[in-house]
Amino acid sequence: MKAKFDFEAIESIADNNEAFNKLDAVADSLAINSFAIIDSFLSDQESLACLDVLKENKEQGNFKNAGIGTSNQYQIDKSIRGDEIKWLDESNLSEANQVYMSQIQAMMRFFNRTLFLSLKDFECHFAHYPAGTFYKRHLDLLKLSDHRKLSFVFYLNPNWQKGDGGELLLYLKENESEKTISVDPILGRLVIFRSELLEHEVALANKSRYSITGWMLDQYKGTTFL
Repeated sequence: MKAKFDFEAIESIADNNEAFNKLDAVADSLAINSFAIIDSFLSDQESLACLDVLKENKEQGNFKNAGIGTSNQYQIDKSIRGDEIKWLDESNLSEANQVYMSQIQAMMRFFNRTLFLSLKDFECHFAHYPAGTFYKRHLDLLKLSDHRKLSFVFYLNPNWQKGDGGELLLYLKENESEKTISVDPILGRLVIFRSELLEHEVALANKSRYSITGWMLDQYKGTTFL
């Protein structure tokens, strides 16, 4: 079993050069490439516990179809986006989700110190892509708000294999050309990227695909329309 990539624990060990190199690699990738991939963001046990909570909420009917657009332009259009979501309520978190949230908070503090991003808050939701669904190419910035600075997706798919689908496709601009990065949605992996820069899509899922998706913001939730 791989060791968990623990932001708080790594930062507290002043003489751990190998650990600091891992942190630096994440910050450098985000600064230079506009995205970074972190495997074992949580341990397998912690990741599976998050998946259990997601599935419990699904069985209880707490998920709803995800939409596109904002305000009076909001709509459900499964020809563009087919996932179902459940927003995480910070006032009523399971133990598994508390562990996840603590990691996200530690990561946000790390990026504020290293990349000077002035991030203040974050929001996230469970996401389920049933077999046969996808999310077409898009940018994460909402039309009425530009407060989403970093997008992140944490994957909860044990035993994922090629052919299962649901890969995240990131479109990187390189001079006048474009490069596509395909990210496999394997258990415990987190991908984070610049919300305002990288267009992306979720490829067709051939079996259920689970994740926790979120955004780091430069304003506190509730102070602006999100």
